[in-house]
Amino acid sequence: MVKNEFFKEQKEQSKIKTNILVKYFSAWAQIMKSNSTKPLAYIDLFSGPGYYRDGSQSTPIEILSLIINKTNAKNEFVFRDRVTTIFNDVSRDFTESLKRSIGSIENINTLRYYPQVHNEVIGINVIDKLRFLESSPKLFFIDPWGYKGLSLQLIGSTIKDWGCDCIFFFNYNRINMGLNNPSVKEHIDALFGVTRANALREQISDFSPKNKELSIVEEICNALRDVGGEYILPFRFKDENQDRTSHYLIFVSKKFKGFEIMRDIMAQESSSNDEGVPSFEYSPASAIQPYLFSFTQPLQVLKDMLVTEFNQQTLTRDEIYQRHSPNRPYVKKNYTQAILELESECRCTITVSPGKRRQQGRLPKNAQITFKESEPSRQDQQLSLF
Repeated sequence: MVKNEFFKEQKEQSKIKTNILVKYFSAWAQIMKSNSTKPLAYIDLFSGPGYYRDGSQSTPIEILSLIINKTNAKNEFVFRDRVTTIFNDVSRDFTESLKRSIGSIENINTLRYYPQVHNEVIGINVIDKLRFLESSPKLFFIDPWGYKGLSLQLIGSTIKDWGCDCIFFFNYNRINMGLNNPSVKEHIDALFGVTRANALREQISDFSPKNKELSIVEEICNALRDVGGEYILPFRFKDENQDRTSHYLIFVSKKFKGFEIMRDIMAQESSSNDEGVPSFEYSPASAIQPYLFSFTQPLQVLKDMLVTEFNQQTLTRDEIYQRHSPNRPYVKKNYTQAILELESECRCTITVSPGKRRQQGRLPKNAQITFKESEPSRQDQQLSLF
C-alpha cells in the first residue's frame, strides 16, 4: 500500500534522482560504446511501474526514451543498437504495468535489444543470472523500498568487472531506525557486514543526531571500499517537511573518470553551494533559502589544504585536481579559483611555457603551479602571543 502511494505523484526529490541517473547514464554510455564492442547494459533491480499516477514518467521510461532518441552531431542514433536493458521488481503489479508502458513508447521497436522485464526477489543469485553479460560494461541502479535486498555483497558484485558502475539508494532514515532493531538485524548486517554493523551499533549509541549520521555514512563508504569501490560519492536528500536527512543516492566506481563525471552532475543538481563549492544535497529548504546555507568558507579550506599538501611542489592544475579531488566535494573550477586566489595572496606562483603569454585571471591548462606556505607577518606574530 505504501509503495503504491509513493507512485501516486512524482515528488521533486524523485525528479532530481532521475535527473542524476539519466545524465550519468548518457555520459557513461557515450564513453563505453567508444571503448567496447560489446553491448552495454543498463540494469535496474527495483524498477517500479512505468508511470506515476499523475502521468509523470518513471526512471525506466526516461532511460529508454534517451536510448531511443539520443543522436550525435550527424543526427545518427547512437544508442539504439548498443544498449540492452534489464528491469526487475518483486511486485508483479509493477512489472506488468512497466511492460505495458514500455510497449507504448514511441519507436520502442527500433531498439536492437528489446527491454527485458523480470519479477524476482533480489539476492546475489540475480547477479549470477547475468553472466551472459560478463564482458559487457554495465550500469546498475539499485533503488529498493527501504533496504531489503540491498547488501554489500550485491553491490560488490555489480562493480567487479571492467566498465561497471553502481548507483544505489541508501535509505538513511530507515537504516538509522533499524540499526538496533532485532527484527531487521539480518538486513542491516548484510548491508554493512556483521563486524562493522556491530561496531557501529556500539559506537553511535550516545552520539548526537549529526554525528550519528556522519558515522553511518562514513561506515557505508568504508564498507564499499572493502568490496572494491575506489571512488564513492554520496548525494544527500533532505526530508520535504523537516530539515532532516531522508536518504542518500550513492555512486560507486573503480575509475576516476566516472567519479569526475558524476561529481559534476551532482554538483549541478545541488540545491545550494558555498563560495561555488556544491553542497551535494537536495534540500527543499536550501532551494528557497540559499543564503542561510552560505556562512561557511569551503574554498578557504581548499586553499589551505593545497598549500599544506603540495608545499614546495610544482604541478599542473590537472595533476593537482586528479591527486587531490577524489572523495572530496570540489569540482575542477573550484581548483582553478583556489589557485588564482592563492596566487593573489602570494601563496603560490604560476608560470607558463617560455614564449607564451598568459591572460590576466586565466589559468592555462599546462601552467606550472608552485605552492609555498607564506611566512607570518610581524603583525600576525604579535597577535599569536596573546
